[in-house]
Amino acid sequence: MNYTLFVGDLHLSADRPDIANAFYRFLDNHTENCDALYILGDLFEVWVGDDIAEAFALELAQRLKQFSSHTPIYFIHGNRDFLLGKKYAQLAGMTLLPEVHCIDLYGKKTVLLHGDSLCTLDKAYQRFRRFRNQAWAKFIYNHLPKKQRLAIASKLRNKSQQGNQQKSYTIMDVEQNAVAELIAQTESKLMIHGHTHRPKIHQLPNECQRIVVGDWYDQGSVLTISATDTRLETLPFTD
Repeated sequence: MNYTLFVGDLHLSADRPDIANAFYRFLDNHTENCDALYILGDLFEVWVGDDIAEAFALELAQRLKQFSSHTPIYFIHGNRDFLLGKKYAQLAGMTLLPEVHCIDLYGKKTVLLHGDSLCTLDKAYQRFRRFRNQAWAKFIYNHLPKKQRLAIASKLRNKSQQGNQQKSYTIMDVEQNAVAELIAQTESKLMIHGHTHRPKIHQLPNECQRIVVGDWYDQGSVLTISATDTRLETLPFTD
């Protein structure tokens, strides 16, 4: 039976080869009957520009390109890799999608997104998000020297980690009114996202569902959907 795969929040980096190897095994195990692979953001721990792709990112692109030869790959930007551009996407055989994207998933209207836009109670982050999404801000950043871009990315990453330690569970989770509004706006029955690192299948009013894919820090997290089945599973990093 054919099926579709959803993953997100892998946070790949050169210092975590265990995550990359687990992802490669995952790709190798899905060479048949897979209709599509959707990567819902934060594929990388940090991305500062297609022109600064490290060796591990180029290896990943090669593996993804091989997978795309038999299965289409779609990518939605996350908060860590919002600067991933057309050059790397083409290298990896991925199709870039808008930050909110609707599909017909085996007859069910489904809205896909990374999920950070739903965390509306985090006012400080939403202000930064609006700034970073400005075309002029991206243009200026992409034309800074590589060394300066790396320094800015490191500073933002450290600031984010420190800030998250001081924020409550509620503020860092999605806001239910934002969820309801997007489902109503898109007339969807199913919402799939990541970002919060809290994998779960949520039952919503009007026979709707919200499914959150988990992160890949300690184990893999994969959502598999077919015409008759929905499975949210963890994958061990060991063989």
